[in-house]
Amino acid sequence: MDPSLRIRAARWPDRQSVAALIADALHPSPLAAWLVPDPAQRRQVLTDVLAVWVEHAMFFGDVHLADDLTAAIVGFHRYRPIPPPANYTTRLVKAAGSHADRFIALEGLLAQQQPTEPHYHLAFLATSPTHQQTGRGGALLAHHRARLDRIGLPSWTAVTADAEHLLTRHGYTPRPPLTVPDGPSLRPMRRNLHQASSPTPINPKRPVGNRWQDQHA
Repeated sequence: MDPSLRIRAARWPDRQSVAALIADALHPSPLAAWLVPDPAQRRQVLTDVLAVWVEHAMFFGDVHLADDLTAAIVGFHRYRPIPPPANYTTRLVKAAGSHADRFIALEGLLAQQQPTEPHYHLAFLATSPTHQQTGRGGALLAHHRARLDRIGLPSWTAVTADAEHLLTRHGYTPRPPLTVPDGPSLRPMRRNLHQASSPTPINPKRPVGNRWQDQHA
């Protein structure tokens, strides 16, 4: 990794660049192909939907990025239930068009696995395709881990198979996989505070307000 890499909190004008970065990283994945089967529309739809969630994280979580805009990490502070993005259904339909039902289906599947205890939700971890395998994802996770230990929260995420090894190296433990209907599998993962052994309770009855995610580092 470049020793000069600097990690900083995202600013409001960064939100569209962060959404585009995550969309670029997600674009080649089976999950992206399932969400938006039409490759001609895929990148724009992903960017527009992700922009809603990046904006939401700036109010109810945090966004950190490499100062050269080559990698970003987005998460939500779930000390208590948080609302969905403002006018979310309308904005999702506008952003995703005929693909909105797939995003909603994925959100519902993930909500069934969401922890009920206070936790940090690691929603997106992305590195630009031209800078993958350069240690940027690991650097962001190390920064993320230090912040979690200071605030004293466990962390939860769900990732595709290619990100599982990286998250494991940074203290996350795999949970049973879940499979998108007629689509790819995702792996929920948990990082316990100080590596405690108790499992994260999940809520099989009540959807929690946040949503789909993927990591590509």
